[in-house]
Amino acid sequence: MIKKTDTTELLGLNKFQVDEEEAHIVLDKAACAKCTKKPCLVVCPAGLYTEKNGEIVFDYAGCLECGTCRLVCEYGGITKWEYPRGTFGIAFRLG
Repeated sequence: MIKKTDTTELLGLNKFQVDEEEAHIVLDKAACAKCTKKPCLVVCPAGLYTEKNGEIVFDYAGCLECGTCRLVCEYGGITKWEYPRGTFGIAFRLG
């Protein structure tokens, strides 16, 4: 029998090497403020986009590097999206 695993448990299996010196995703807070739909809050599979006091907050430390946020951003709020520098980023351990 296959055990159903929730998202938090699955993400815990991955290994992240965070680049503390250079973020691979950078947001333009002014552009994000213009956005009314805020799809990034919903589509990020790691749930890294949150809203605090009406402002979009992003933590790239758990990024799955899928690029979904870049595709749904309508106002150019993501000014930089690239894969992390060598040896940094996610290492999938399962699947």
